[in-house]
Amino acid sequence: MSNQSAHLNRVFQALADPTRRAVLQRLSGGAAPVSELAKPFDMALPSFLQHLNVLEDCGLVHSRKSGRVRTYKLSPQRLKAAEGWMAEQRARWERRLDQL
Repeated sequence: MSNQSAHLNRVFQALADPTRRAVLQRLSGGAAPVSELAKPFDMALPSFLQHLNVLEDCGLVHSRKSGRVRTYKLSPQRLKAAEGWMAEQRARWERRLDQL
């Protein structure tokens, strides 16, 4: 498995969870601290931090710590890679359907 393929797998695994998708949607509006990101979810903070770690490990977000506050920001490069893969698949299937 190529390195790019492994990264793509991790991105899709991260996107498979509705909590993580909601976090990405919120971050599309701008950076936010952990406390603000966790507020809408009914889960313990350590559980929520695991979601953030998955997103950061696959490269969809990155964080910065300033004092005691950790702020997360969307990092769209990996999402663009996933989008590119899906566009290739769509084009392939459209060509196959056109041949029918």
